[in-house]
Amino acid sequence: MTHNILVIGGTGKTGRRVVDGLMQQGHNVRIGTRKNNPAFDWNDPSTYAAALKGMDRAYIVYYPDLAVPGAKDAITALTETALKEGLEKVVLLSGKGEAEAEACEQIVATSGLNFTIVRASWFNQNFSEGAFLDFVLAGHVALPMPEAEIPFVDAGDIADVVTKVLVDDTFNGQTITVTGPRKITFKEAVDIMAKEIGRDIQYQPISIDEFKEGMKAAGLPDSYVWLFGYLFKEVLGNADNQVVSNDIERVLGRAATDFKEFVEQTAGTGVWNHHVSQSI
Repeated sequence: MTHNILVIGGTGKTGRRVVDGLMQQGHNVRIGTRKNNPAFDWNDPSTYAAALKGMDRAYIVYYPDLAVPGAKDAITALTETALKEGLEKVVLLSGKGEAEAEACEQIVATSGLNFTIVRASWFNQNFSEGAFLDFVLAGHVALPMPEAEIPFVDAGDIADVVTKVLVDDTFNGQTITVTGPRKITFKEAVDIMAKEIGRDIQYQPISIDEFKEGMKAAGLPDSYVWLFGYLFKEVLGNADNQVVSNDIERVLGRAATDFKEFVEQTAGTGVWNHHVSQSI
């Protein structure tokens, strides 16, 4: 059966991979971004109805994070609009170990829509597409929480899970927790990258306050600084976030991607081949 599916954030880390997966299966996909037509803008609820019109399912990714002020109001408005537009089902990308994200999950779960929650750990791709890429390129990864053991999850695995549960209603009403197959520290992650890339990359533990000050000095907005402070302190400091789940294997019938496998695959793309000066 062919579905009409809105992918909010369809150019992001998971969204673009979900778009590819759904299109390969022959579904009709609409990308929900401010630049698309119809446009979708989280900050402008008047755009929600047009983006949802004619769709029967939607993948919801809230930017920058469900923890930020305003997320609950936006998710409430979106689900109410989706119900009015006659959507059958939504899939929400949520954060593992985030109390605020769980509040948004409840909004979706009580919206009257069929739903699946996909609750994710920190992404492997933070080191190749996200906030930590410049650190890797500079050969100096200075991050807080050196004791945290993180089951980094691959964005490709998240996308494969989302693609499946969007169209497979046997997962309706479920919360699926997606993690990598093992826990590693930031130092262990950096050591794996250094070995596979063949470069000298050092990990330096710093305090959360030092990290936030570095972000401010780099000219990043206060909201971004606050978010990363929250994610380090509240999320990585949460013991629940350091638990490995087997849900990827349960849903997909295959093992989750190991961090080492991610590094081997990503090294071949050349994204880590050039050096930059430290930005934060």
